[in-house]
Amino acid sequence: MRTDRLVAVLLLLQRRGRVTAAEVARELEVSERTARRDLDALATAGVPVYSTQGRGGGWRLVGGARTDLSGLTAGEVRALFLVAGPASAATPTVKAALRKLVQALPEPFRAQAEATASSLVKDPQAWGSGPVGHRPPRFLDALQDAVIHGVQVRLRYVDREGAETGRTVHPLGIVAKGPSWYLVAHTEAGRRTFRIDRVSSADPTGDPVHRPEDFDLAERWREIADEIDRRRTPLEVQAVCAPHGVSVLRMAFGGRLQVGGSAPDGRVEVVIRGHDEYMLAGELAGLVDQVEVTGPPGVRDRLAAIGGTLVERYG
Repeated sequence: MRTDRLVAVLLLLQRRGRVTAAEVARELEVSERTARRDLDALATAGVPVYSTQGRGGGWRLVGGARTDLSGLTAGEVRALFLVAGPASAATPTVKAALRKLVQALPEPFRAQAEATASSLVKDPQAWGSGPVGHRPPRFLDALQDAVIHGVQVRLRYVDREGAETGRTVHPLGIVAKGPSWYLVAHTEAGRRTFRIDRVSSADPTGDPVHRPEDFDLAERWREIADEIDRRRTPLEVQAVCAPHGVSVLRMAFGGRLQVGGSAPDGRVEVVIRGHDEYMLAGELAGLVDQVEVTGPPGVRDRLAAIGGTLVERYG
């Protein structure tokens, strides 16, 4: 970790020209004593830094020397934020490190990294079972460039029936949903979402995107995901669960679980969404120690039938 800090200190010196130990401590969230030790370590290692005392004092690079230890190209900066940017599921430690890195990056990378971060939402919960990961779709970079630079795109798109259509879209943001990537865009027919692996061509027109001032990508994606989830899982099951079993249900059902308040007997009220009574009863049958279904009657009847079959077979 200290090597990472020393690199961050050097990049900070390059960007600002002069820093004090207090400024380094504040930027890197360490003590002033640690910051002074790091600055001394840079000088000892041969990095051309020197300190001055009094008003206007601090640490500087000799002759404005620059050493680009980041080694990052513009594309690599974008990839970094695609993988673990502020909108992703990265840990708080990783996010904090990235925030410090982007503050220390030279222009124009810093502006592009910030634009990349705001143009992306990562939703780690996949729609269902499927491949955990694969190569990014062919036109991902081109579409994100269009989002970042605010230009319209002439898009050719193949729908789930295999029909290909063409349209001009206003790209507003990119979403990674599990292993799948989506473009959220405005079209003549209103706001639409496109699976990027179904895009067959993407040509920027150069015309500016008309972006609503109140548009929030994360908020809009929550609305889209909720709507799709409701279509995919139209059946709702009401149940009560022992408090210690809620974590088990979260692992089993993910975003299909909605946790409510406490029932009169101290158990927790929950709602679980599913595709149909047969499939949902099958999922719930193995969780009888944690959950009791209260409705609808069809699911309870199906669970009773499963129980009868199990007793008859394994009695």
